[in-house]
Amino acid sequence: MNEKEIKIPIEINEHMLSIFLKELVRRAIKEIRNQRHSFESTQKDDYDGVSMEDVFTTADTNAQALYEKSITEALPGFGIIGEEGLRKECTLGGCEAYITIDPLDGTKAFIRRQSHGVSTMLGCVIDGQVVSAWIGDINTQEVYGYRPCTGAVHRITEFETAERLDKIERDIPAQELFLLRRSFLPGFSKLEEETHKLFGEVQVDGASIGTWFSRMWKGEIGALIVDASYETPWDMTPVVGISERLGFQFFKPVDSGENIWEKYTPLISKDVYKRDFPLLVLHSAVIKHLPEGFCIS
Repeated sequence: MNEKEIKIPIEINEHMLSIFLKELVRRAIKEIRNQRHSFESTQKDDYDGVSMEDVFTTADTNAQALYEKSITEALPGFGIIGEEGLRKECTLGGCEAYITIDPLDGTKAFIRRQSHGVSTMLGCVIDGQVVSAWIGDINTQEVYGYRPCTGAVHRITEFETAERLDKIERDIPAQELFLLRRSFLPGFSKLEEETHKLFGEVQVDGASIGTWFSRMWKGEIGALIVDASYETPWDMTPVVGISERLGFQFFKPVDSGENIWEKYTPLISKDVYKRDFPLLVLHSAVIKHLPEGFCIS
């Protein structure tokens, strides 16, 4: 993957930045795990500004406070965008640099004490480019991520065993391709039905988008379809960064009535916005496995 040279705009190199962000994710995992049996939860507005179906916990706010304090002290001048109402603009001269924070992704799964689907996520953006991203699985304590100026994405276990995800063979059978993201939005049931017709066995899942995408990065699933939804910088920044670093591509439908998709470049935004169409995400190596009737233009 060819990228422009990255210059870290403070007295820190890419290795130090990578180690710092990865360590922050590890500390957040520990903080969240410590609260599994003692957290308090509160309802909050959903992104549509109407319903009160979203929720946050003391684990969310404590993990975000940990991130904010450490980033402010170690990366002075960097902007910070966090899910729980945190917004600090970049004050560095000569570039736009900020960190996105999703302190606890999959909060409802965390409240249900699920053994999967809960994560914590960081994304580092410099001049519009996701130069580093780190996602920690709260239950397995695995960490996924990459440092600036390298194509290597690692899956690191709690025992410090590292696997390079960019070395995984992506050539898999078509019947193992698809994972659909659970949604209650109008029209998604039709998409699910059409995909079932083409592929037969199709899995539907939800909770943390970080651990959800990780199933594709690890090679468990060959492709994903993400329903139309509100996009947030703390969710999409790290998953787009890791996916693109691994060579995955994003597509949007050409016609909502047909399975015809065209290439799409995800927007790396500092603000929440509504995406009115689903996204198909797959690796270039699996395009040849798409069945007749499912077209990539």
